[in-house]
Amino acid sequence: MDRSIFLAGAAGEGIQTIGDVVARCFLSHGYPVFATQEYESRIRGGRSSVRLRVGDVPRNAPRSDADVLLAINPDAQAHYLGALRPDGLVISPDPGEPGPQGPYRLEIPFVPLATAHGGEELYANSVAAGALCAAAGLPFAILEAVLSASFAKRGDDIVRANLAAARAGFDLAANRLPEQARHSLPRREERYAFASAHETIPIAAAAAGCRFIAAYPMSPSTGIITAFARDPDLGAFAEQAEDEIAAIHMALGASAAGARAMTATSGGGFALMAEAISLAGMIETPIVILLAQRPGPATGLPTRTAQEDLSFAIRAGHGEFPRAVFAPSDPQEAIDLAIRAFDLADRYQLPVILMTDQFLADARFSLPPFALPEEIPPAALADPAGLEAYVRYALTESGISPRLAFGQGGRIVCIDSDEHTPEGHITEDLARVRPAAVKKRLEKARRLRREIRPPAFDRTEDATLILVGWGSTRTAISEAIDRLRADGRAVGSIHFAELWPLPELDPPRRAEYWTIEGNATGQLASLLRGELGWPIAGTIGRSDGLPIDARFVVERMP
Repeated sequence: MDRSIFLAGAAGEGIQTIGDVVARCFLSHGYPVFATQEYESRIRGGRSSVRLRVGDVPRNAPRSDADVLLAINPDAQAHYLGALRPDGLVISPDPGEPGPQGPYRLEIPFVPLATAHGGEELYANSVAAGALCAAAGLPFAILEAVLSASFAKRGDDIVRANLAAARAGFDLAANRLPEQARHSLPRREERYAFASAHETIPIAAAAAGCRFIAAYPMSPSTGIITAFARDPDLGAFAEQAEDEIAAIHMALGASAAGARAMTATSGGGFALMAEAISLAGMIETPIVILLAQRPGPATGLPTRTAQEDLSFAIRAGHGEFPRAVFAPSDPQEAIDLAIRAFDLADRYQLPVILMTDQFLADARFSLPPFALPEEIPPAALADPAGLEAYVRYALTESGISPRLAFGQGGRIVCIDSDEHTPEGHITEDLARVRPAAVKKRLEKARRLRREIRPPAFDRTEDATLILVGWGSTRTAISEAIDRLRADGRAVGSIHFAELWPLPELDPPRRAEYWTIEGNATGQLASLLRGELGWPIAGTIGRSDGLPIDARFVVERMP
């Protein structure tokens, strides 16, 4: 089974609530769900959708077509009807004329049923959830348990009203469903974790020892600082700064004072942070920066997704200094890379940029239970008791100097944004000090490169065509390979999660290489050609603000 369900309506009509309830019903019944959203940048009105993909096994990749379309209003139905498969089902208060072969249509008057059985129009969402569960073959008892748990804190009367409205929608749908659109869904005992990458990253950061975050709200990164502010158990001080410039400087100050610190932003905010990223490189102070991408330039499409900032992340900040750039593909990899980001930032005393995007912020994956590493790397601050004399930027073979926090062990810690001596004092010594400082910073970069993990190889042994991707496109690429191999094509993939410094890696020369990217210019392709000399033949890029899915890739294959 692989079923795609679109819930469509205007912002403010509650489709996200319906989607969440129905997703939890599937999960409670033992079926994995992959959930995504797409919505316009407005509070009310417009056209939005929540998309659920349900199967026998987890398929954590988007689909652009629908087997079922639940439309809250006629405009949403007209807008999304083109995505419905020819044999699909429309559930709507105004379904239109039924066709002889499909799509099949099911008329459910959401608001009248809500008023008649729940007492108010606001229960229309429960009517819709009931109708959708009936169409999906879910038993009403599952929906009853989910709604009861969801509204338990609001009192028995609210629970009863929601259940009555949901029962009305369920029964009417069960009675009116065309025979060809009926499904039976047996209960299974499988259980899955269900979360987005932006829900797991704060947990991982807290586990890694993050004790300070400063940020200015900017979609799609806002949920990161919100999670810290909402949950005191994460143990971090959260500060909403007046702008992104202040946010990154606050985080650098907290880091200099000894706290593991981070900030979170999107493209425009990251642009404002560029000078401070260079400052982090000069003062050799660790910081983790979450960069959640969305389409640009400028404000661009604030609620859509993209992979347009890779080149910017790698080069942001004037001067030459080391940094690491990571891009997870799912919530579990987000946990692993977030913890790794804090460790490398701390040990190498540099900025680490963790790149996500709107897709990873919103998409919720079904995965095995999430796991944190058994051992979290400890802080890399030096022990003042073991230092006879403290020199903040002491020249060492590794390029990494012993680092003390402000006030630690009673030692003087001197840092400066100008070029400086090992003691931290401003210098104009161009003959000795400046060359030594440059060499020190670049030695750190050289050693950091040795620690970068290679990309993941998937079915490349016999491949004559290899798709190369990074970050959030991994699951879509994997599904595309499944489809292409089913058609007899020898296709594999190489997928990067740790993007900078690039690891030294020679790809198999027998294959043709194409990158799959959420941008128009092939930023990874340019990077691989320029840095490693890879023979990239071309790029399949998407830049309309929608996530890459398997069909998009397959239809554009060379």
